[in-house]
Amino acid sequence: MTKAQKLMNDSAIARWSVLVLIALMMFFGYMFVDVMSPLKSLIESSRGWDSSVFGTYAASEYFLNVFCFFLIFAGIILDKMGVRFTGLLSASLMVFGAVIKYIGISDWFQATAFCGWLNSWWVALPGSAKMASLGFMIFGCGCEMAGTTVSKAIAKWFKGKEMALAMGLEMAIARLGVFAVMWISPLIAAKFDNSVVAPVGFCTALLIVGLLFFLIFTFMDRKFDSQLVAAGLMTTEKSPEDEFHISDLGKIFSSKMFWIVALLCVLYYSAIFPFQRYAPNYLEVTLDIDASTASRLFSCFPILAMVLTPFLGAFLDFKGKGASMLMAGAVIMIVCHLSFAFLLPAFPSKWLAVLLIVVLGVSFSLVPAALWPSVPKIIDETILGSAYCLIFWVQNIGLCLVPLLIGVVLQHTGGYLMPMLIFSTFGVLAFILTFLLKVEDKNKGYHLEEPNVKKEA
Repeated sequence: MTKAQKLMNDSAIARWSVLVLIALMMFFGYMFVDVMSPLKSLIESSRGWDSSVFGTYAASEYFLNVFCFFLIFAGIILDKMGVRFTGLLSASLMVFGAVIKYIGISDWFQATAFCGWLNSWWVALPGSAKMASLGFMIFGCGCEMAGTTVSKAIAKWFKGKEMALAMGLEMAIARLGVFAVMWISPLIAAKFDNSVVAPVGFCTALLIVGLLFFLIFTFMDRKFDSQLVAAGLMTTEKSPEDEFHISDLGKIFSSKMFWIVALLCVLYYSAIFPFQRYAPNYLEVTLDIDASTASRLFSCFPILAMVLTPFLGAFLDFKGKGASMLMAGAVIMIVCHLSFAFLLPAFPSKWLAVLLIVVLGVSFSLVPAALWPSVPKIIDETILGSAYCLIFWVQNIGLCLVPLLIGVVLQHTGGYLMPMLIFSTFGVLAFILTFLLKVEDKNKGYHLEEPNVKKEA
């Protein structure tokens, strides 16, 4: 390929358009994940759920990924079939699971004989919760697979370019979904006579739009692959040494750095995403406010994260300090959760709540912005998809079990002190791992503290 014949990703318009398409799919996915978080009180009163049932429902998103090893299979699929096939599969699973969940909580379903039959076994969990959990399981398979697919797609399109910035922007756009749904979900519910069904139906429709956006991306990615083949930078078929083998999983599992990163990931995210499920209700109880006001207050959580993450990604690209950013993020998380446990209950104030929520968002910027672009530095590119999925699988173990734990603890204690202390403990353990990560990087030379963009000599 001559110098005049540029690749698609050499065009800023093309590669950033790709980012927008796949980031919007994740934006809609994040909206659906938390669509019922502001409606905890409403779903409990209208469908007979309690905190333990809500915790079981929240945990169900990760059940198939963890206990049926779906994320491991997803990594193999991603490395064998590529980002186009895997992305369409994941987006389709999200839509399919969302439809099942929508049916499960619908008024129509409550009157069916099938719902009555579901109510008759394992009576601790209502039929609506069983059906909603089934849909959330399937959605969770697609959503987690989509997350790893998007990471690999960005690594492909932004290789040698603004990779950390691109990953940071993708995360910022996705997190905007959390902000949006915390406002939109209660508003739609109120508009339709306090219905939990309407917000879920709205977010399900957005997932279909996300599927269409990813379909557009596949056409662009197919053309990009054709250019890579023509340039001799890629063959039409993988060579035997590039083909994924089951033995490659052993390479990943035997890596000390993989386990440090994976355990850091599970501890950190276990103190963030399960907290999101309960945070609106925590604010509702602690500040003695209504659910709609509580969800609007918590919507501030991703604001600073959205603003900071792209800048932190750019800083990582040009200045480095990835391991140090991880350490700082863990410290901020510890301080915030301890404040939620002791400070806010002692001095209940909306302004203090917003301050703590926004500062926690800083941690939510520092850690992911540094974590995900660091993985390609420690894992070979041919098994990168599987490495991402295995990290997500370890992460999903925590995301599955922690909501169950918090739901049970909340049901038995009747307050949020112990749950917040549990989240704080995760932060302390995460900080210890960031220290080990920095030591290992210094000893083995993974260059996590160095910038991604290399200056030309």
